Amino acid sequence: MKKLLDVFWTFFKIGLFTFGGGYVMIGVIHDEVVFKKKWLEEEEMLELLAVSESTPGPFSINVATYVGYKRARFWGSFFATLGVVLPSILVVTIISLFLEAFKSNLYINRFLKGISAGVGVLVFLAFFRIAKKIKINIFNGLLFVLGVVVSFFNLISVIYVLIGVAFIGILVGILKEKRRKLDDS
Repeated sequence: MKKLLDVFWTFFKIGLFTFGGGYVMIGVIHDEVVFKKKWLEEEEMLELLAVSESTPGPFSINVATYVGYKRARFWGSFFATLGVVLPSILVVTIISLFLEAFKSNLYINRFLKGISAGVGVLVFLAFFRIAKKIKINIFNGLLFVLGVVVSFFNLISVIYVLIGVAFIGILVGILKEKRRKLDDS
């Protein structure tokens, strides 16, 4: 039971104190589950980020569900997921009750503008923290630049970018393996 409460409380705090959605949560989740709680190794967290981004559903829920499952199986995933979504449900419910008062409140508007700037900083920091762990070479560097350019200019959907770079990565891996086998023979 203590393990379930720990999983719930950890993800409840993450859900409560991270404005801006899944990408903002990356750095916070990373610090919490890799460094503070030591529930995941660095490599496993990087793989989880890739899988969570490419599977259907909200990113933070995918991460919470996996980490919760790893900690305490079904009930761990249930309580981690509940923990990460419950703060949003509570905040939206409160805001909907007092929407008219919030719209005209100068301090709340300033608070939200300040939070917006902070969200950008958190996403930026999470990106660099994760990027430091990736072994960069010309191939994945080019794929990264291609993915950023295509996504930035909205040339195609981000989903297609992910599928495309994954496919290219698989293809290059197969070709490298064939080349290695030819060199060995």
